[in-house]
Amino acid sequence: MAIAMKAPAKYVQGSGELKNLGLNTKKMGERFLVIASENGWKRFGETVAASFAAQEHTAVFSAFCGEATKAEVFRQMDVCKEEDCQVIVGMGGGKAIDTAKAAAENLGLPCVVVPTVASNDAPCSGVAVLYNEAGVVIKAVLTKRNPDLVLVDTELIANAPARLLVAGMGDALATWFEARACKKSGARTMARGQATETAMMMARLCYDLLIQYGADALESVKAHTATPALEKVVEASILLSGVGFESGGLAVAHAVNDGFALEPQCHGCYHGEKVAYGLLVQLVLEKAPEEEMKEVLTFMKAVGLPMTLKQLGIETVNDENIHKVAEAACVPTQSTKNLSADITADDVYAAIYEADRIGSAFLND
Repeated sequence: MAIAMKAPAKYVQGSGELKNLGLNTKKMGERFLVIASENGWKRFGETVAASFAAQEHTAVFSAFCGEATKAEVFRQMDVCKEEDCQVIVGMGGGKAIDTAKAAAENLGLPCVVVPTVASNDAPCSGVAVLYNEAGVVIKAVLTKRNPDLVLVDTELIANAPARLLVAGMGDALATWFEARACKKSGARTMARGQATETAMMMARLCYDLLIQYGADALESVKAHTATPALEKVVEASILLSGVGFESGGLAVAHAVNDGFALEPQCHGCYHGEKVAYGLLVQLVLEKAPEEEMKEVLTFMKAVGLPMTLKQLGIETVNDENIHKVAEAACVPTQSTKNLSADITADDVYAAIYEADRIGSAFLND
C-alpha cells in the first residue's frame, strides 16, 4: 500500500489575525458565505465584514442552525447559490466548520475555516462529520481536498472557556499513540494510504508540545492572554493533531469515544474528553510501559482531563451500558482494529474498567 498525506493548503495563526482574513483570501473570490452562529457573528462579524470590505469583497452571513445535519448542509448550499457566493467560510466550533466543509465539497467551492475555539482537531482535516437531529453521528464525509485556508486567531482562543482548550488537548493527546499503532499495524489512514514519516513526526511533535506547554497554556486561557505557550499548544491541537490524525491514523481512543455515545450519562462531555479516556483504554490494551502511562496520567491530571468513569459523568456504572460501549468500539467499521485485528469487545470492556481503576488510583495517590 502506498503512503499518503493530506493537509490544508495554507495555515495562519496568531493573535489578532481575524482582521487579516480578507487579506488571506483576496484571490479566492468576491463574495464569501460565512456560516456561523448568531452569537458568533454578533461577537466577530464586524471584524470579519471589515476585513473583506478592505479588499472590496463582501461577507454574506448565514446563521448556523446548531447541528451539522444533511438538511443543514443542503440549506447552506441553497443560501450560497442564492447569494452567488464563490467561497464558503466556516467560523466557530466543529459543527459549523464541518457544515461549511461539506457544503463547499458538494458545490466544488473553496473552503475557509476560522475556528473560534481549540476544542478539537477538525479544522485542518478533510473530514466533515454529520449528525442526525438527535446529535448522533451518521456519516463522516471524506472530502476530496482539505480546507484552502485555516485561520486561527489565538486572541479568540484565549478568551474562550478554558474547558474547551482542555478538550482540544485531550483530542490531541491521543494523536501520537493512535498514529503509532497504525504505523505498526500498517493500517490505512483517512488520507487513503499508510502513514507518512512526515505525519508521524507531526504526531510526535504534537505530543511533545502538549506535555511541555499544556499546563502553561491552560493558565494563559484562564488569564485570557495569548502567550507563547498558548500559541504552541494551539498549533499542536489544531494543526499538528489535525494532520496527524488524518494522515497518521486513528485507533482505540477514538473508537471508544464513539462508543460512549451509547452511555447517556456522559453526553455532557466534549469529544476530546472522551478521546482522552479512550487513550487510557488503548494504553491498557497495549500494555504500555509504566513510565509512559505515568507521563500521560500526570498530564491529564495537571490539565483536568477525565481519568475515571465518574469524571466522564458516569455516576452509576452499568455493566450492560459499558459492554455496549465496548461492542460499538469493535464493529468492523471502527478503528479499534488498527491497533490489532484480534481485539474483542470483551477485551475493550475489561480495559475500560482497568483504565478507571488506574485513573482512580492515580488521582488518589
